[in-house]
Amino acid sequence: MGTPHRVVIIGSGFGGLFAAKHLRRAPVEVTVIARTAHHLFQPLLYQVATGVLSEGEIAPATREILRRQKNARVLLGDVTDIDLANKTVTSTSPLGTTVTEYDTLIVAAGAGQSYFGNDRFADYAPGMKSIDDALELRGRIFGVFELAELTKDPEMARKLLTFVVVGAGPTGVEMAGQIAELSRRTLQRDFRNIDPSQARIVLLDAAPAVLGTFGDKLSKAARRRLEKMGVEVAMDLKVVDVDAEGVVVEGKDGARTRIDSYCKVWAAGVAASPLGKQLAEQSGAELDRAGRVKVQPDLTLPGHPEVFVLGDMATLNDYPGVAQVAMQGAKHAAKQITARLEGKPDGAPFHYRDKGSMATVSRFHAVASIGPLRLSGFLAWLIWLVIHLVYLIGFKNRVTALLHWAVSFIGRGRSERTATLQQVMGRRAMEKMRADDPGHWAGLGPLEGVPAPTTDGVRSSASSGRPA
Repeated sequence: MGTPHRVVIIGSGFGGLFAAKHLRRAPVEVTVIARTAHHLFQPLLYQVATGVLSEGEIAPATREILRRQKNARVLLGDVTDIDLANKTVTSTSPLGTTVTEYDTLIVAAGAGQSYFGNDRFADYAPGMKSIDDALELRGRIFGVFELAELTKDPEMARKLLTFVVVGAGPTGVEMAGQIAELSRRTLQRDFRNIDPSQARIVLLDAAPAVLGTFGDKLSKAARRRLEKMGVEVAMDLKVVDVDAEGVVVEGKDGARTRIDSYCKVWAAGVAASPLGKQLAEQSGAELDRAGRVKVQPDLTLPGHPEVFVLGDMATLNDYPGVAQVAMQGAKHAAKQITARLEGKPDGAPFHYRDKGSMATVSRFHAVASIGPLRLSGFLAWLIWLVIHLVYLIGFKNRVTALLHWAVSFIGRGRSERTATLQQVMGRRAMEKMRADDPGHWAGLGPLEGVPAPTTDGVRSSASSGRPA
Protein backbone atom coordinates (compact mmCIF):
# COMPACT_ATOMS: atom_id res chain seq x y z
CA MET A 1 0.00 0.00 0.00
CA GLY A 2 1.39 3.43 -0.97
CA THR A 3 1.76 6.43 1.30
CA PRO A 4 -1.60 8.22 1.80
CA HIS A 5 -2.02 11.62 0.20
CA ARG A 6 -0.98 14.14 2.85
CA VAL A 7 -3.27 17.13 3.38
CA VAL A 8 -2.00 19.77 5.79
CA ILE A 9 -4.48 22.34 7.07
CA ILE A 10 -3.29 25.54 8.72
CA GLY A 11 -5.86 26.89 11.16
CA SER A 12 -8.71 25.41 13.20
CA GLY A 13 -11.32 28.07 12.49
CA PHE A 14 -14.37 27.63 10.28
CA GLY A 15 -12.33 27.08 7.11
CA GLY A 16 -9.76 24.72 8.59
CA LEU A 17 -12.07 22.65 10.76
CA PHE A 18 -14.77 22.20 8.13
CA ALA A 19 -12.17 21.28 5.49
CA ALA A 20 -10.89 18.53 7.80
CA LYS A 21 -14.40 17.25 8.46
CA HIS A 22 -15.31 17.18 4.77
CA LEU A 23 -12.24 15.00 4.13
CA ARG A 24 -13.25 12.37 6.69
CA ARG A 25 -14.09 9.75 4.02
CA ALA A 26 -11.35 10.71 1.56
CA PRO A 27 -8.25 8.49 1.16
CA VAL A 28 -6.00 11.11 2.71
CA GLU A 29 -4.01 11.76 5.86
CA VAL A 30 -5.13 15.07 7.36
CA THR A 31 -2.91 17.12 9.67
CA VAL A 32 -4.43 20.23 11.28
CA ILE A 33 -1.84 22.69 12.60
CA ALA A 34 -3.12 25.55 14.75
CA ARG A 35 -1.71 27.90 17.37
CA THR A 36 -4.58 27.12 19.75
CA ALA A 37 -6.02 23.77 20.77
CA HIS A 38 -9.60 24.90 20.22
CA HIS A 39 -12.01 25.83 17.45
CA LEU A 40 -13.43 29.31 18.02
CA PHE A 41 -17.02 30.27 17.20
CA GLN A 42 -15.99 33.88 16.79
CA PRO A 43 -19.45 35.45 16.21
CA LEU A 44 -20.31 34.83 19.89
CA LEU A 45 -17.13 36.27 21.43
CA TYR A 46 -19.02 39.37 22.55
CA GLN A 47 -21.24 37.16 24.72
CA VAL A 48 -18.19 35.76 26.50
CA ALA A 49 -16.97 39.32 27.04
CA THR A 50 -20.26 40.38 28.60
CA GLY A 51 -20.81 37.34 30.81
CA VAL A 52 -23.57 35.56 28.90
CA LEU A 53 -21.60 32.48 27.81
CA SER A 54 -18.50 30.70 29.02
CA GLU A 55 -15.47 30.42 26.77
CA GLY A 56 -15.83 26.63 26.63
CA GLU A 57 -19.24 26.86 25.02
CA ILE A 58 -17.91 28.70 21.98
CA ALA A 59 -14.42 27.17 21.88
CA PRO A 60 -14.52 23.36 22.06
CA ALA A 61 -11.26 21.42 21.82
CA THR A 62 -10.30 20.64 18.23
CA ARG A 63 -9.15 17.16 19.24
CA GLU A 64 -12.53 16.41 20.76
CA ILE A 65 -14.32 17.49 17.59
CA LEU A 66 -12.12 15.30 15.39
CA ARG A 67 -11.65 12.40 17.83
CA ARG A 68 -13.70 9.95 15.73
CA GLN A 69 -12.10 10.98 12.45
CA LYS A 70 -9.36 8.34 12.10
CA ASN A 71 -7.60 10.02 9.18
CA ALA A 72 -7.12 13.32 11.04
CA ARG A 73 -4.63 14.44 13.64
CA VAL A 74 -4.01 17.79 15.34
CA LEU A 75 -0.67 19.48 16.00
CA LEU A 76 -0.28 22.50 18.27
CA GLY A 77 1.99 25.07 16.68
CA ASP A 78 2.33 28.60 15.39
CA VAL A 79 3.07 28.35 11.67
CA THR A 80 6.00 30.61 10.86
CA ASP A 81 7.01 29.49 7.38
CA ILE A 82 5.49 27.93 4.29
CA ASP A 83 7.92 26.60 1.65
CA LEU A 84 5.98 26.14 -1.58
CA ALA A 85 8.97 24.79 -3.50
CA ASN A 86 9.69 22.00 -1.01
CA LYS A 87 6.08 21.57 0.08
CA THR A 88 6.73 21.99 3.79
CA VAL A 89 5.15 23.90 6.65
CA THR A 90 7.27 24.97 9.63
CA SER A 91 5.59 25.57 12.98
CA THR A 92 6.94 26.42 16.41
CA SER A 93 5.93 25.37 19.90
CA PRO A 94 7.59 25.43 23.33
CA LEU A 95 9.33 22.20 22.27
CA GLY A 96 10.99 23.79 19.26
CA THR A 97 10.22 23.61 15.54
CA THR A 98 8.24 21.06 13.57
CA VAL A 99 8.50 20.70 9.79
CA THR A 100 5.49 19.02 8.21
CA GLU A 101 5.48 17.84 4.61
CA TYR A 102 2.36 18.03 2.46
CA ASP A 103 0.98 16.98 -0.89
CA THR A 104 -1.94 19.39 -0.64
CA LEU A 105 -2.03 22.46 1.58
CA ILE A 106 -5.10 24.31 2.86
CA VAL A 107 -4.27 27.69 4.37
CA ALA A 108 -7.06 28.99 6.60
CA ALA A 109 -5.16 30.93 9.24
CA GLY A 110 -7.83 33.62 9.56
CA ALA A 111 -7.35 37.29 10.38
CA GLY A 112 -6.44 39.47 13.30
CA GLN A 113 -7.54 42.89 14.46
CA SER A 114 -6.42 45.87 12.40
CA TYR A 115 -5.74 49.22 14.03
CA PHE A 116 -5.03 50.83 10.65
CA GLY A 117 -1.35 51.37 11.35
CA ASN A 118 -1.87 52.51 14.96
CA ASP A 119 -0.98 49.29 16.76
CA ARG A 120 -0.29 51.17 20.00
CA PHE A 121 -4.08 51.61 20.31
CA ALA A 122 -4.24 47.90 21.21
CA ASP A 123 -2.71 48.63 24.63
CA TYR A 124 -5.85 50.50 25.66
CA ALA A 125 -8.58 49.16 23.34
CA PRO A 126 -8.57 45.35 23.00
CA GLY A 127 -10.00 43.81 19.86
CA MET A 128 -12.47 40.95 19.57
CA LYS A 129 -10.64 38.17 17.77
CA SER A 130 -9.74 35.59 20.41
CA ILE A 131 -10.78 34.05 23.72
CA ASP A 132 -7.98 36.05 25.37
CA ASP A 133 -9.51 39.25 23.99
CA ALA A 134 -12.98 38.35 25.26
CA LEU A 135 -11.77 37.43 28.75
CA GLU A 136 -9.72 40.60 29.00
CA LEU A 137 -12.72 42.67 28.00
CA ARG A 138 -14.88 40.83 30.52
CA GLY A 139 -12.45 41.86 33.24
CA ARG A 140 -12.33 45.44 32.01
CA ILE A 141 -16.11 45.80 31.65
CA PHE A 142 -17.08 44.38 35.02
CA GLY A 143 -13.99 45.89 36.62
CA VAL A 144 -14.89 49.50 35.87
CA PHE A 145 -18.26 49.06 37.57
CA GLU A 146 -16.45 47.81 40.68
CA LEU A 147 -14.03 50.74 40.63
CA ALA A 148 -16.84 53.24 40.10
CA GLU A 149 -18.56 51.85 43.22
CA LEU A 150 -15.32 52.33 45.12
CA THR A 151 -14.33 55.87 44.13
CA LYS A 152 -15.49 58.97 45.98
CA ASP A 153 -14.73 61.23 43.00
CA PRO A 154 -17.81 61.82 40.81
CA GLU A 155 -15.64 62.82 37.84
CA MET A 156 -13.64 59.59 38.10
CA ALA A 157 -16.87 57.60 38.35
CA ARG A 158 -18.13 59.29 35.19
CA LYS A 159 -14.99 58.30 33.27
CA LEU A 160 -15.15 54.77 34.61
CA LEU A 161 -18.78 54.39 33.55
CA THR A 162 -18.16 55.64 30.00
CA PHE A 163 -17.75 52.86 27.46
CA VAL A 164 -16.50 53.51 23.94
CA VAL A 165 -17.02 50.90 21.21
CA VAL A 166 -15.13 51.63 18.00
CA GLY A 167 -16.70 50.08 14.92
CA ALA A 168 -20.39 49.96 13.99
CA GLY A 169 -20.38 46.65 12.18
CA PRO A 170 -22.08 43.55 13.63
CA THR A 171 -19.48 43.02 16.39
CA GLY A 172 -19.57 46.64 17.52
CA VAL A 173 -23.36 46.81 17.47
CA GLU A 174 -23.69 43.57 19.41
CA MET A 175 -21.11 44.65 21.97
CA ALA A 176 -22.66 48.08 22.51
CA GLY A 177 -26.09 46.49 22.86
CA GLN A 178 -24.90 43.98 25.45
CA ILE A 179 -23.09 46.62 27.53
CA ALA A 180 -26.33 48.60 27.52
CA GLU A 181 -28.25 45.50 28.64
CA LEU A 182 -25.72 44.98 31.43
CA SER A 183 -25.95 48.50 32.76
CA ARG A 184 -29.69 49.05 32.33
CA ARG A 185 -30.89 45.60 33.35
CA THR A 186 -28.45 43.02 34.74
CA LEU A 187 -26.51 45.23 37.16
CA GLN A 188 -29.31 47.60 38.08
CA ARG A 189 -29.75 46.33 41.66
CA ASP A 190 -26.19 45.19 42.38
CA PHE A 191 -24.57 48.42 43.55
CA ARG A 192 -25.19 50.90 46.36
CA ASN A 193 -23.08 53.95 45.57
CA ILE A 194 -23.59 54.13 41.81
CA ASP A 195 -26.47 53.77 39.40
CA PRO A 196 -25.25 51.45 36.61
CA SER A 197 -28.09 52.58 34.37
CA GLN A 198 -26.41 55.98 34.14
CA ALA A 199 -23.45 54.46 32.29
CA ARG A 200 -22.64 56.16 29.01
CA ILE A 201 -22.15 53.87 26.01
CA VAL A 202 -20.76 55.45 22.85
CA LEU A 203 -20.73 53.56 19.54
CA LEU A 204 -18.67 55.36 16.92
CA ASP A 205 -17.38 54.73 13.43
CA ALA A 206 -15.82 56.60 10.53
CA ALA A 207 -18.56 55.16 8.30
CA PRO A 208 -21.79 57.11 7.76
CA ALA A 209 -24.19 54.40 9.00
CA VAL A 210 -24.59 51.58 11.51
CA LEU A 211 -24.42 48.14 9.88
CA GLY A 212 -23.90 49.78 6.50
CA THR A 213 -23.71 46.47 4.61
CA PHE A 214 -27.21 45.52 5.79
CA GLY A 215 -28.94 48.24 3.78
CA ASP A 216 -30.64 51.47 4.75
CA LYS A 217 -33.79 49.95 6.27
CA LEU A 218 -32.03 47.61 8.70
CA SER A 219 -29.34 50.18 9.44
CA LYS A 220 -31.95 52.67 10.60
CA ALA A 221 -33.83 49.99 12.57
CA ALA A 222 -30.66 48.98 14.42
CA ARG A 223 -29.77 52.58 15.18
CA ARG A 224 -33.25 53.33 16.53
CA ARG A 225 -33.09 50.31 18.82
CA LEU A 226 -29.63 51.21 20.10
CA GLU A 227 -30.64 54.79 20.82
CA LYS A 228 -33.78 53.60 22.60
CA MET A 229 -31.49 51.53 24.85
CA GLY A 230 -29.45 54.62 25.66
CA VAL A 231 -26.50 54.03 23.33
CA GLU A 232 -25.01 57.19 21.80
CA VAL A 233 -24.45 56.49 18.11
CA ALA A 234 -21.82 58.74 16.56
CA MET A 235 -21.03 58.22 12.87
CA ASP A 236 -18.52 59.94 10.57
CA LEU A 237 -15.97 60.09 13.36
CA LYS A 238 -12.42 58.83 12.90
CA VAL A 239 -10.38 57.74 15.93
CA VAL A 240 -7.03 59.55 15.81
CA ASP A 241 -5.68 58.75 19.27
CA VAL A 242 -6.28 56.32 22.13
CA ASP A 243 -4.73 56.37 25.59
CA ALA A 244 -5.46 54.88 28.99
CA GLU A 245 -8.07 57.51 29.83
CA GLY A 246 -9.93 58.06 26.58
CA VAL A 247 -10.07 58.46 22.82
CA VAL A 248 -9.72 61.42 20.49
CA VAL A 249 -12.01 61.52 17.45
CA GLU A 250 -11.98 63.69 14.38
CA GLY A 251 -15.02 64.70 12.37
CA LYS A 252 -15.25 65.34 8.63
CA ASP A 253 -14.67 69.02 9.30
CA GLY A 254 -11.35 68.25 10.97
CA ALA A 255 -12.57 69.23 14.44
CA ARG A 256 -11.28 66.98 17.20
CA THR A 257 -13.12 65.91 20.35
CA ARG A 258 -11.95 63.88 23.32
CA ILE A 259 -14.12 61.25 25.01
CA ASP A 260 -12.91 60.31 28.47
CA SER A 261 -13.23 56.57 29.05
CA TYR A 262 -11.32 53.85 30.85
CA CYS A 263 -13.02 51.00 28.98
CA LYS A 264 -12.68 50.91 25.21
CA VAL A 265 -13.49 48.12 22.75
CA TRP A 266 -11.98 48.00 19.25
CA ALA A 267 -14.35 46.32 16.79
CA ALA A 268 -13.17 48.00 13.58
CA GLY A 269 -11.00 46.53 10.86
CA VAL A 270 -9.36 43.18 10.18
CA ALA A 271 -5.95 42.22 8.82
CA ALA A 272 -5.27 38.82 7.25
CA SER A 273 -2.63 36.51 8.69
CA PRO A 274 0.94 37.48 7.72
CA LEU A 275 1.20 34.05 6.09
CA GLY A 276 -0.63 35.62 3.16
CA LYS A 277 2.41 37.78 2.44
CA GLN A 278 4.63 34.68 2.36
CA LEU A 279 2.32 32.99 -0.13
CA ALA A 280 2.23 36.09 -2.31
CA GLU A 281 6.00 36.51 -2.34
CA GLN A 282 6.59 32.90 -3.37
CA SER A 283 3.78 32.61 -5.91
CA GLY A 284 3.51 36.10 -7.35
CA ALA A 285 -0.10 36.38 -6.17
CA GLU A 286 -1.49 39.81 -5.38
CA LEU A 287 -2.61 40.99 -1.96
CA ASP A 288 -5.44 43.41 -1.23
CA ARG A 289 -5.22 46.24 1.31
CA ALA A 290 -6.15 43.92 4.18
CA GLY A 291 -3.38 41.46 3.26
CA ARG A 292 -5.72 38.87 1.74
CA VAL A 293 -4.49 36.73 -1.13
CA LYS A 294 -6.19 37.14 -4.50
CA VAL A 295 -6.88 33.50 -5.32
CA GLN A 296 -7.87 31.69 -8.50
CA PRO A 297 -11.59 31.04 -9.13
CA ASP A 298 -11.20 27.55 -7.60
CA LEU A 299 -9.62 29.05 -4.42
CA THR A 300 -6.11 27.86 -5.29
CA LEU A 301 -2.94 29.89 -5.26
CA PRO A 302 -1.82 31.13 -8.71
CA GLY A 303 0.68 28.65 -10.11
CA HIS A 304 0.13 26.23 -7.22
CA PRO A 305 -3.02 24.16 -7.71
CA GLU A 306 -2.01 22.07 -4.67
CA VAL A 307 -2.49 25.07 -2.34
CA PHE A 308 -5.97 26.28 -1.35
CA VAL A 309 -6.46 29.56 0.52
CA LEU A 310 -9.73 29.94 2.45
CA GLY A 311 -11.77 32.30 4.58
CA ASP A 312 -10.43 35.61 5.81
CA MET A 313 -7.07 34.98 4.12
CA ALA A 314 -8.52 34.93 0.61
CA THR A 315 -10.29 37.44 -1.58
CA LEU A 316 -12.43 36.47 -4.57
CA ASN A 317 -15.36 38.24 -6.23
CA ASP A 318 -15.69 40.64 -3.28
CA TYR A 319 -17.14 37.86 -1.13
CA PRO A 320 -17.64 39.06 2.48
CA GLY A 321 -15.37 37.98 5.31
CA VAL A 322 -17.99 35.89 7.10
CA ALA A 323 -18.06 32.35 8.45
CA GLN A 324 -20.29 31.04 5.65
CA VAL A 325 -17.72 31.93 2.99
CA ALA A 326 -15.06 29.99 4.92
CA MET A 327 -17.31 26.97 5.49
CA GLN A 328 -18.50 26.78 1.90
CA GLY A 329 -14.93 27.31 0.67
CA ALA A 330 -13.80 24.41 2.87
CA LYS A 331 -16.39 22.11 1.32
CA HIS A 332 -15.35 23.20 -2.17
CA ALA A 333 -11.66 22.56 -1.47
CA ALA A 334 -12.41 19.11 -0.06
CA LYS A 335 -14.44 18.21 -3.15
CA GLN A 336 -11.61 19.34 -5.45
CA ILE A 337 -9.05 17.29 -3.54
CA THR A 338 -11.26 14.20 -3.66
CA ALA A 339 -11.91 14.67 -7.38
CA ARG A 340 -8.18 14.82 -8.11
CA LEU A 341 -7.48 11.65 -6.18
CA GLU A 342 -10.25 9.85 -8.03
CA GLY A 343 -8.93 11.01 -11.39
CA LYS A 344 -11.96 13.18 -12.06
CA PRO A 345 -11.84 16.72 -13.49
CA ASP A 346 -11.06 19.39 -10.90
CA GLY A 347 -10.57 23.13 -10.97
CA ALA A 348 -14.28 23.97 -10.80
CA PRO A 349 -14.82 27.60 -9.75
CA PHE A 350 -16.08 28.35 -6.27
CA HIS A 351 -19.49 29.99 -6.05
CA TYR A 352 -20.60 31.41 -2.74
CA ARG A 353 -24.24 31.00 -1.80
CA ASP A 354 -25.23 33.94 0.35
CA LYS A 355 -27.38 32.64 3.20
CA GLY A 356 -27.86 36.09 4.68
CA SER A 357 -26.45 38.27 7.42
CA MET A 358 -27.73 39.04 10.87
CA ALA A 359 -26.80 40.82 14.06
CA THR A 360 -28.36 41.02 17.50
CA VAL A 361 -28.99 44.46 18.92
CA SER A 362 -30.49 43.47 22.28
CA ARG A 363 -32.43 40.62 23.86
CA PHE A 364 -35.35 39.64 21.65
CA HIS A 365 -34.26 42.11 18.96
CA ALA A 366 -32.06 41.50 15.93
CA VAL A 367 -31.78 42.49 12.29
CA ALA A 368 -31.53 39.96 9.49
CA SER A 369 -30.91 40.25 5.76
CA ILE A 370 -31.81 36.95 4.07
CA GLY A 371 -32.13 37.11 0.30
CA PRO A 372 -34.85 39.66 -0.46
CA LEU A 373 -36.11 39.60 3.14
CA ARG A 374 -35.25 42.43 5.55
CA LEU A 375 -36.36 41.56 9.06
CA SER A 376 -35.95 43.33 12.37
CA GLY A 377 -37.24 42.71 15.86
CA PHE A 378 -38.29 39.49 17.59
CA LEU A 379 -38.69 37.32 14.48
CA ALA A 380 -35.16 38.19 13.33
CA TRP A 381 -33.91 37.38 16.83
CA LEU A 382 -35.57 33.94 16.75
CA ILE A 383 -33.91 33.20 13.41
CA TRP A 384 -30.57 34.34 14.85
CA LEU A 385 -31.08 32.05 17.87
CA VAL A 386 -31.86 28.95 15.79
CA ILE A 387 -28.99 29.47 13.33
CA HIS A 388 -26.41 30.01 16.06
CA LEU A 389 -27.60 26.93 17.93
CA VAL A 390 -27.27 24.87 14.75
CA TYR A 391 -23.72 26.01 14.07
CA LEU A 392 -22.43 25.65 17.61
CA ILE A 393 -20.21 22.56 17.72
CA GLY A 394 -21.33 19.76 20.03
CA PHE A 395 -24.64 18.80 21.66
CA LYS A 396 -23.57 19.75 25.18
CA ASN A 397 -22.49 23.22 24.02
CA ARG A 398 -25.88 23.77 22.41
CA VAL A 399 -27.70 22.73 25.57
CA THR A 400 -25.62 24.85 27.95
CA ALA A 401 -25.70 27.85 25.60
CA LEU A 402 -29.48 27.63 25.42
CA LEU A 403 -29.69 27.49 29.24
CA HIS A 404 -27.40 30.50 29.60
CA TRP A 405 -29.44 32.43 27.04
CA ALA A 406 -32.59 31.66 29.03
CA VAL A 407 -30.93 32.92 32.23
CA SER A 408 -29.68 36.10 30.57
CA PHE A 409 -32.54 36.99 28.23
CA ILE A 410 -35.63 35.80 30.10
CA GLY A 411 -34.15 36.57 33.51
CA ARG A 412 -31.63 39.22 34.46
CA GLY A 413 -28.62 37.12 35.35
CA ARG A 414 -25.25 36.59 33.73
CA SER A 415 -23.75 33.23 34.59
CA GLU A 416 -20.18 34.12 33.61
CA ARG A 417 -19.23 37.28 35.47
CA THR A 418 -16.02 35.98 37.01
CA ALA A 419 -12.95 37.95 35.95
CA THR A 420 -9.37 37.91 37.17
CA LEU A 421 -6.45 40.30 37.09
CA GLN A 422 -4.54 37.72 35.06
CA GLN A 423 -7.14 37.94 32.30
CA VAL A 424 -6.88 41.72 32.18
CA MET A 425 -3.09 41.93 32.33
CA GLY A 426 -2.10 38.71 30.55
CA ARG A 427 -2.21 39.89 26.94
CA ARG A 428 0.01 42.93 27.47
CA ALA A 429 2.39 40.97 29.68
CA MET A 430 2.82 38.32 26.99
CA GLU A 431 3.33 40.94 24.29
CA LYS A 432 6.07 42.50 26.41
CA MET A 433 7.71 39.10 26.79
CA ARG A 434 7.63 38.62 23.02
CA ALA A 435 9.09 42.09 22.48
CA ASP A 436 11.92 41.36 24.94
CA ASP A 437 12.54 37.91 23.48
CA PRO A 438 10.91 37.68 20.02
CA GLY A 439 12.24 34.18 19.31
CA HIS A 440 10.01 32.60 21.93
CA TRP A 441 6.68 31.12 20.98
CA ALA A 442 3.77 32.71 22.90
CA GLY A 443 6.22 34.16 25.40
CA LEU A 444 7.71 30.75 26.21
CA GLY A 445 11.06 29.26 25.26
CA PRO A 446 11.55 25.59 24.40
CA LEU A 447 11.33 23.31 27.40
CA GLU A 448 14.94 22.52 28.24
CA GLY A 449 15.88 18.84 28.09
CA VAL A 450 12.58 17.71 26.57
CA PRO A 451 12.94 16.19 23.08
CA ALA A 452 10.48 17.18 20.39
CA PRO A 453 7.89 14.54 19.51
CA THR A 454 8.30 12.49 16.36
CA THR A 455 5.25 11.32 14.43
CA ASP A 456 4.86 9.51 11.12
CA GLY A 457 5.18 11.85 8.18
CA VAL A 458 6.39 14.74 10.32
CA ARG A 459 9.97 15.83 10.68
CA SER A 460 10.53 17.47 14.07
CA SER A 461 13.47 19.27 15.62
CA ALA A 462 13.86 20.86 19.01
CA SER A 463 16.58 23.41 19.55
CA SER A 464 18.30 23.97 22.87
CA GLY A 465 17.81 27.69 22.48
CA ARG A 466 15.05 29.52 20.67
CA PRO A 467 12.78 28.09 17.98
CA ALA A 468 14.17 28.64 14.50
